[in-house]
Amino acid sequence: MKIALPSRENRIDDHFGHCEFFTVYTINEETKEILDEQVVASPNGCGCKSNIATTLSDMGVTLMLAGNMGTGAVNKLSAAGIEVVRGCSGEIKENAVKYMNGELTDSLISCTTHDCHE
Repeated sequence: MKIALPSRENRIDDHFGHCEFFTVYTINEETKEILDEQVVASPNGCGCKSNIATTLSDMGVTLMLAGNMGTGAVNKLSAAGIEVVRGCSGEIKENAVKYMNGELTDSLISCTTHDCHE
């Protein structure tokens, strides 16, 4: 399984569309181990209007662990076969471990503007 996390300084970026880069972890679901880590450059501009969903999907990403994200981005990722879990914060590796341990659930809260940083 591959998961992506919008990242800035090894932390979940508060907003998907403004992140510095995406960290992509390859995870062994049975052993709950991170097998590989890749960095994917963030596209310029708004995440919902970029090709990042296709890029990540083509890499085999099936899950996005994110902070805040608008409905357009959620819809675009979902259409690309990527499940979204919003409401994540803190260090990226800790969030991946929390997900593997079943400790993360989607906040179901979407940003309503492109400048949302809540």
